[in-house]
Amino acid sequence: MKAILHTKFGPADELQLKEIEKPDPKDNEVLIKVRATTVTSTDCNVRNFTFVPGVFQLPARLFMFGVFKPRINILGIDLAGEIEAVGKNVKRFKKGDQVFGTPGITFGAHAEYTCVPEGGVLTIK
Repeated sequence: MKAILHTKFGPADELQLKEIEKPDPKDNEVLIKVRATTVTSTDCNVRNFTFVPGVFQLPARLFMFGVFKPRINILGIDLAGEIEAVGKNVKRFKKGDQVFGTPGITFGAHAEYTCVPEGGVLTIK
């Protein structure tokens, strides 16, 4: 599958379109074929690492976003798409459901496919 990879903090020029493995949903996740996504100010701020005030930058880098390179490799916080597969414990969704929502703090919507927990912020269109 294709994805926009975020491998360095900095401007949009640092983003790369790459071919990567399609993810497999865990037991409590759904695999979504992303049909539409957005580029939000959150994506830009995470990419540039400009949203954290000075004294909080080191803890944020250490525990959430990465010190020398990003921990979140695929940005994208909003999505609309279709459920392609469900984990064995998923009850709310089935293959073929049209959904929209957010993968949450794991990001991941700037790819052809992404996995989202069933209990996450996701609803049927």
